[in-house]
Amino acid sequence: MAASAKLAGGGVEENAAEEEPRVLEPGAAPFGNFPHYSRFHPPEQRLRLLPPELLRRLFPLERSEARPILGLDVGCNSGDLSVALYKHFLSSHDGENCSDASGELRLLCCDIDPVLVERAKKECPFPDALTFITLDFMNQRTRKVLLSSFLSQFGRSIFDIGFCMSITMWIHLNHGDHGLWEFLAHLSSLCRYLLVEPQPWKCYRAAARRLRKLGLHDFDHFHSLAIRGDMANQIVQILTQDHGMELVCCFGNTTWDRSLLLFRASDP
Repeated sequence: MAASAKLAGGGVEENAAEEEPRVLEPGAAPFGNFPHYSRFHPPEQRLRLLPPELLRRLFPLERSEARPILGLDVGCNSGDLSVALYKHFLSSHDGENCSDASGELRLLCCDIDPVLVERAKKECPFPDALTFITLDFMNQRTRKVLLSSFLSQFGRSIFDIGFCMSITMWIHLNHGDHGLWEFLAHLSSLCRYLLVEPQPWKCYRAAARRLRKLGLHDFDHFHSLAIRGDMANQIVQILTQDHGMELVCCFGNTTWDRSLLLFRASDP
């Protein structure tokens, strides 16, 4: 999953999205923008932990009032997990396939990498339900404009649920302790519910080690981070003690040892 930071080179030429394949060594994706992320972290490993009826349980009024559930997927990469989540949560829809149910769930999926976003747009089987945009989530001005534009289409000011899947480490490494705190503050203010999959501390060490092996500059904040150790617990503490959210449940751990944590705003 790709975090927020400026891509090297300051941008991508118009025809860059046409270049396939783009080859990156694992350590050469310092913002988490791996070109084939789902090959080594397949969506199915997360989906098996999540009840398909979860969103209907959380938002019964939206269904009865025939208004869509609005989701925000931050760090969507090339959209494989976004599409899988959409299909999974609508898989038990009575008598309708996912295309028929597009009015029930709408997802805004964002990533910093324009090449990955273009791929997501081209390959998405549900373009009416999933919107993919290039966004540096830590850029306050751009974030406010793009998210407000999407929400205003539905007469809303916040999302029903946010998905933050394996992105907290990249925000933390590239923006430091305060950056992680701000990132979680923004998400908690934007979403009634929040599903977070934090990377454990061993992933931080591995990411830094890969950069060093490739002879690249180390992460600016890695050695100065004070928030470290049990990262799942650290994020629980930040969201519950600092940002007023409540931990609803932990759905368990993936095979690569990452927790799936569901939080609820104090007044959802």
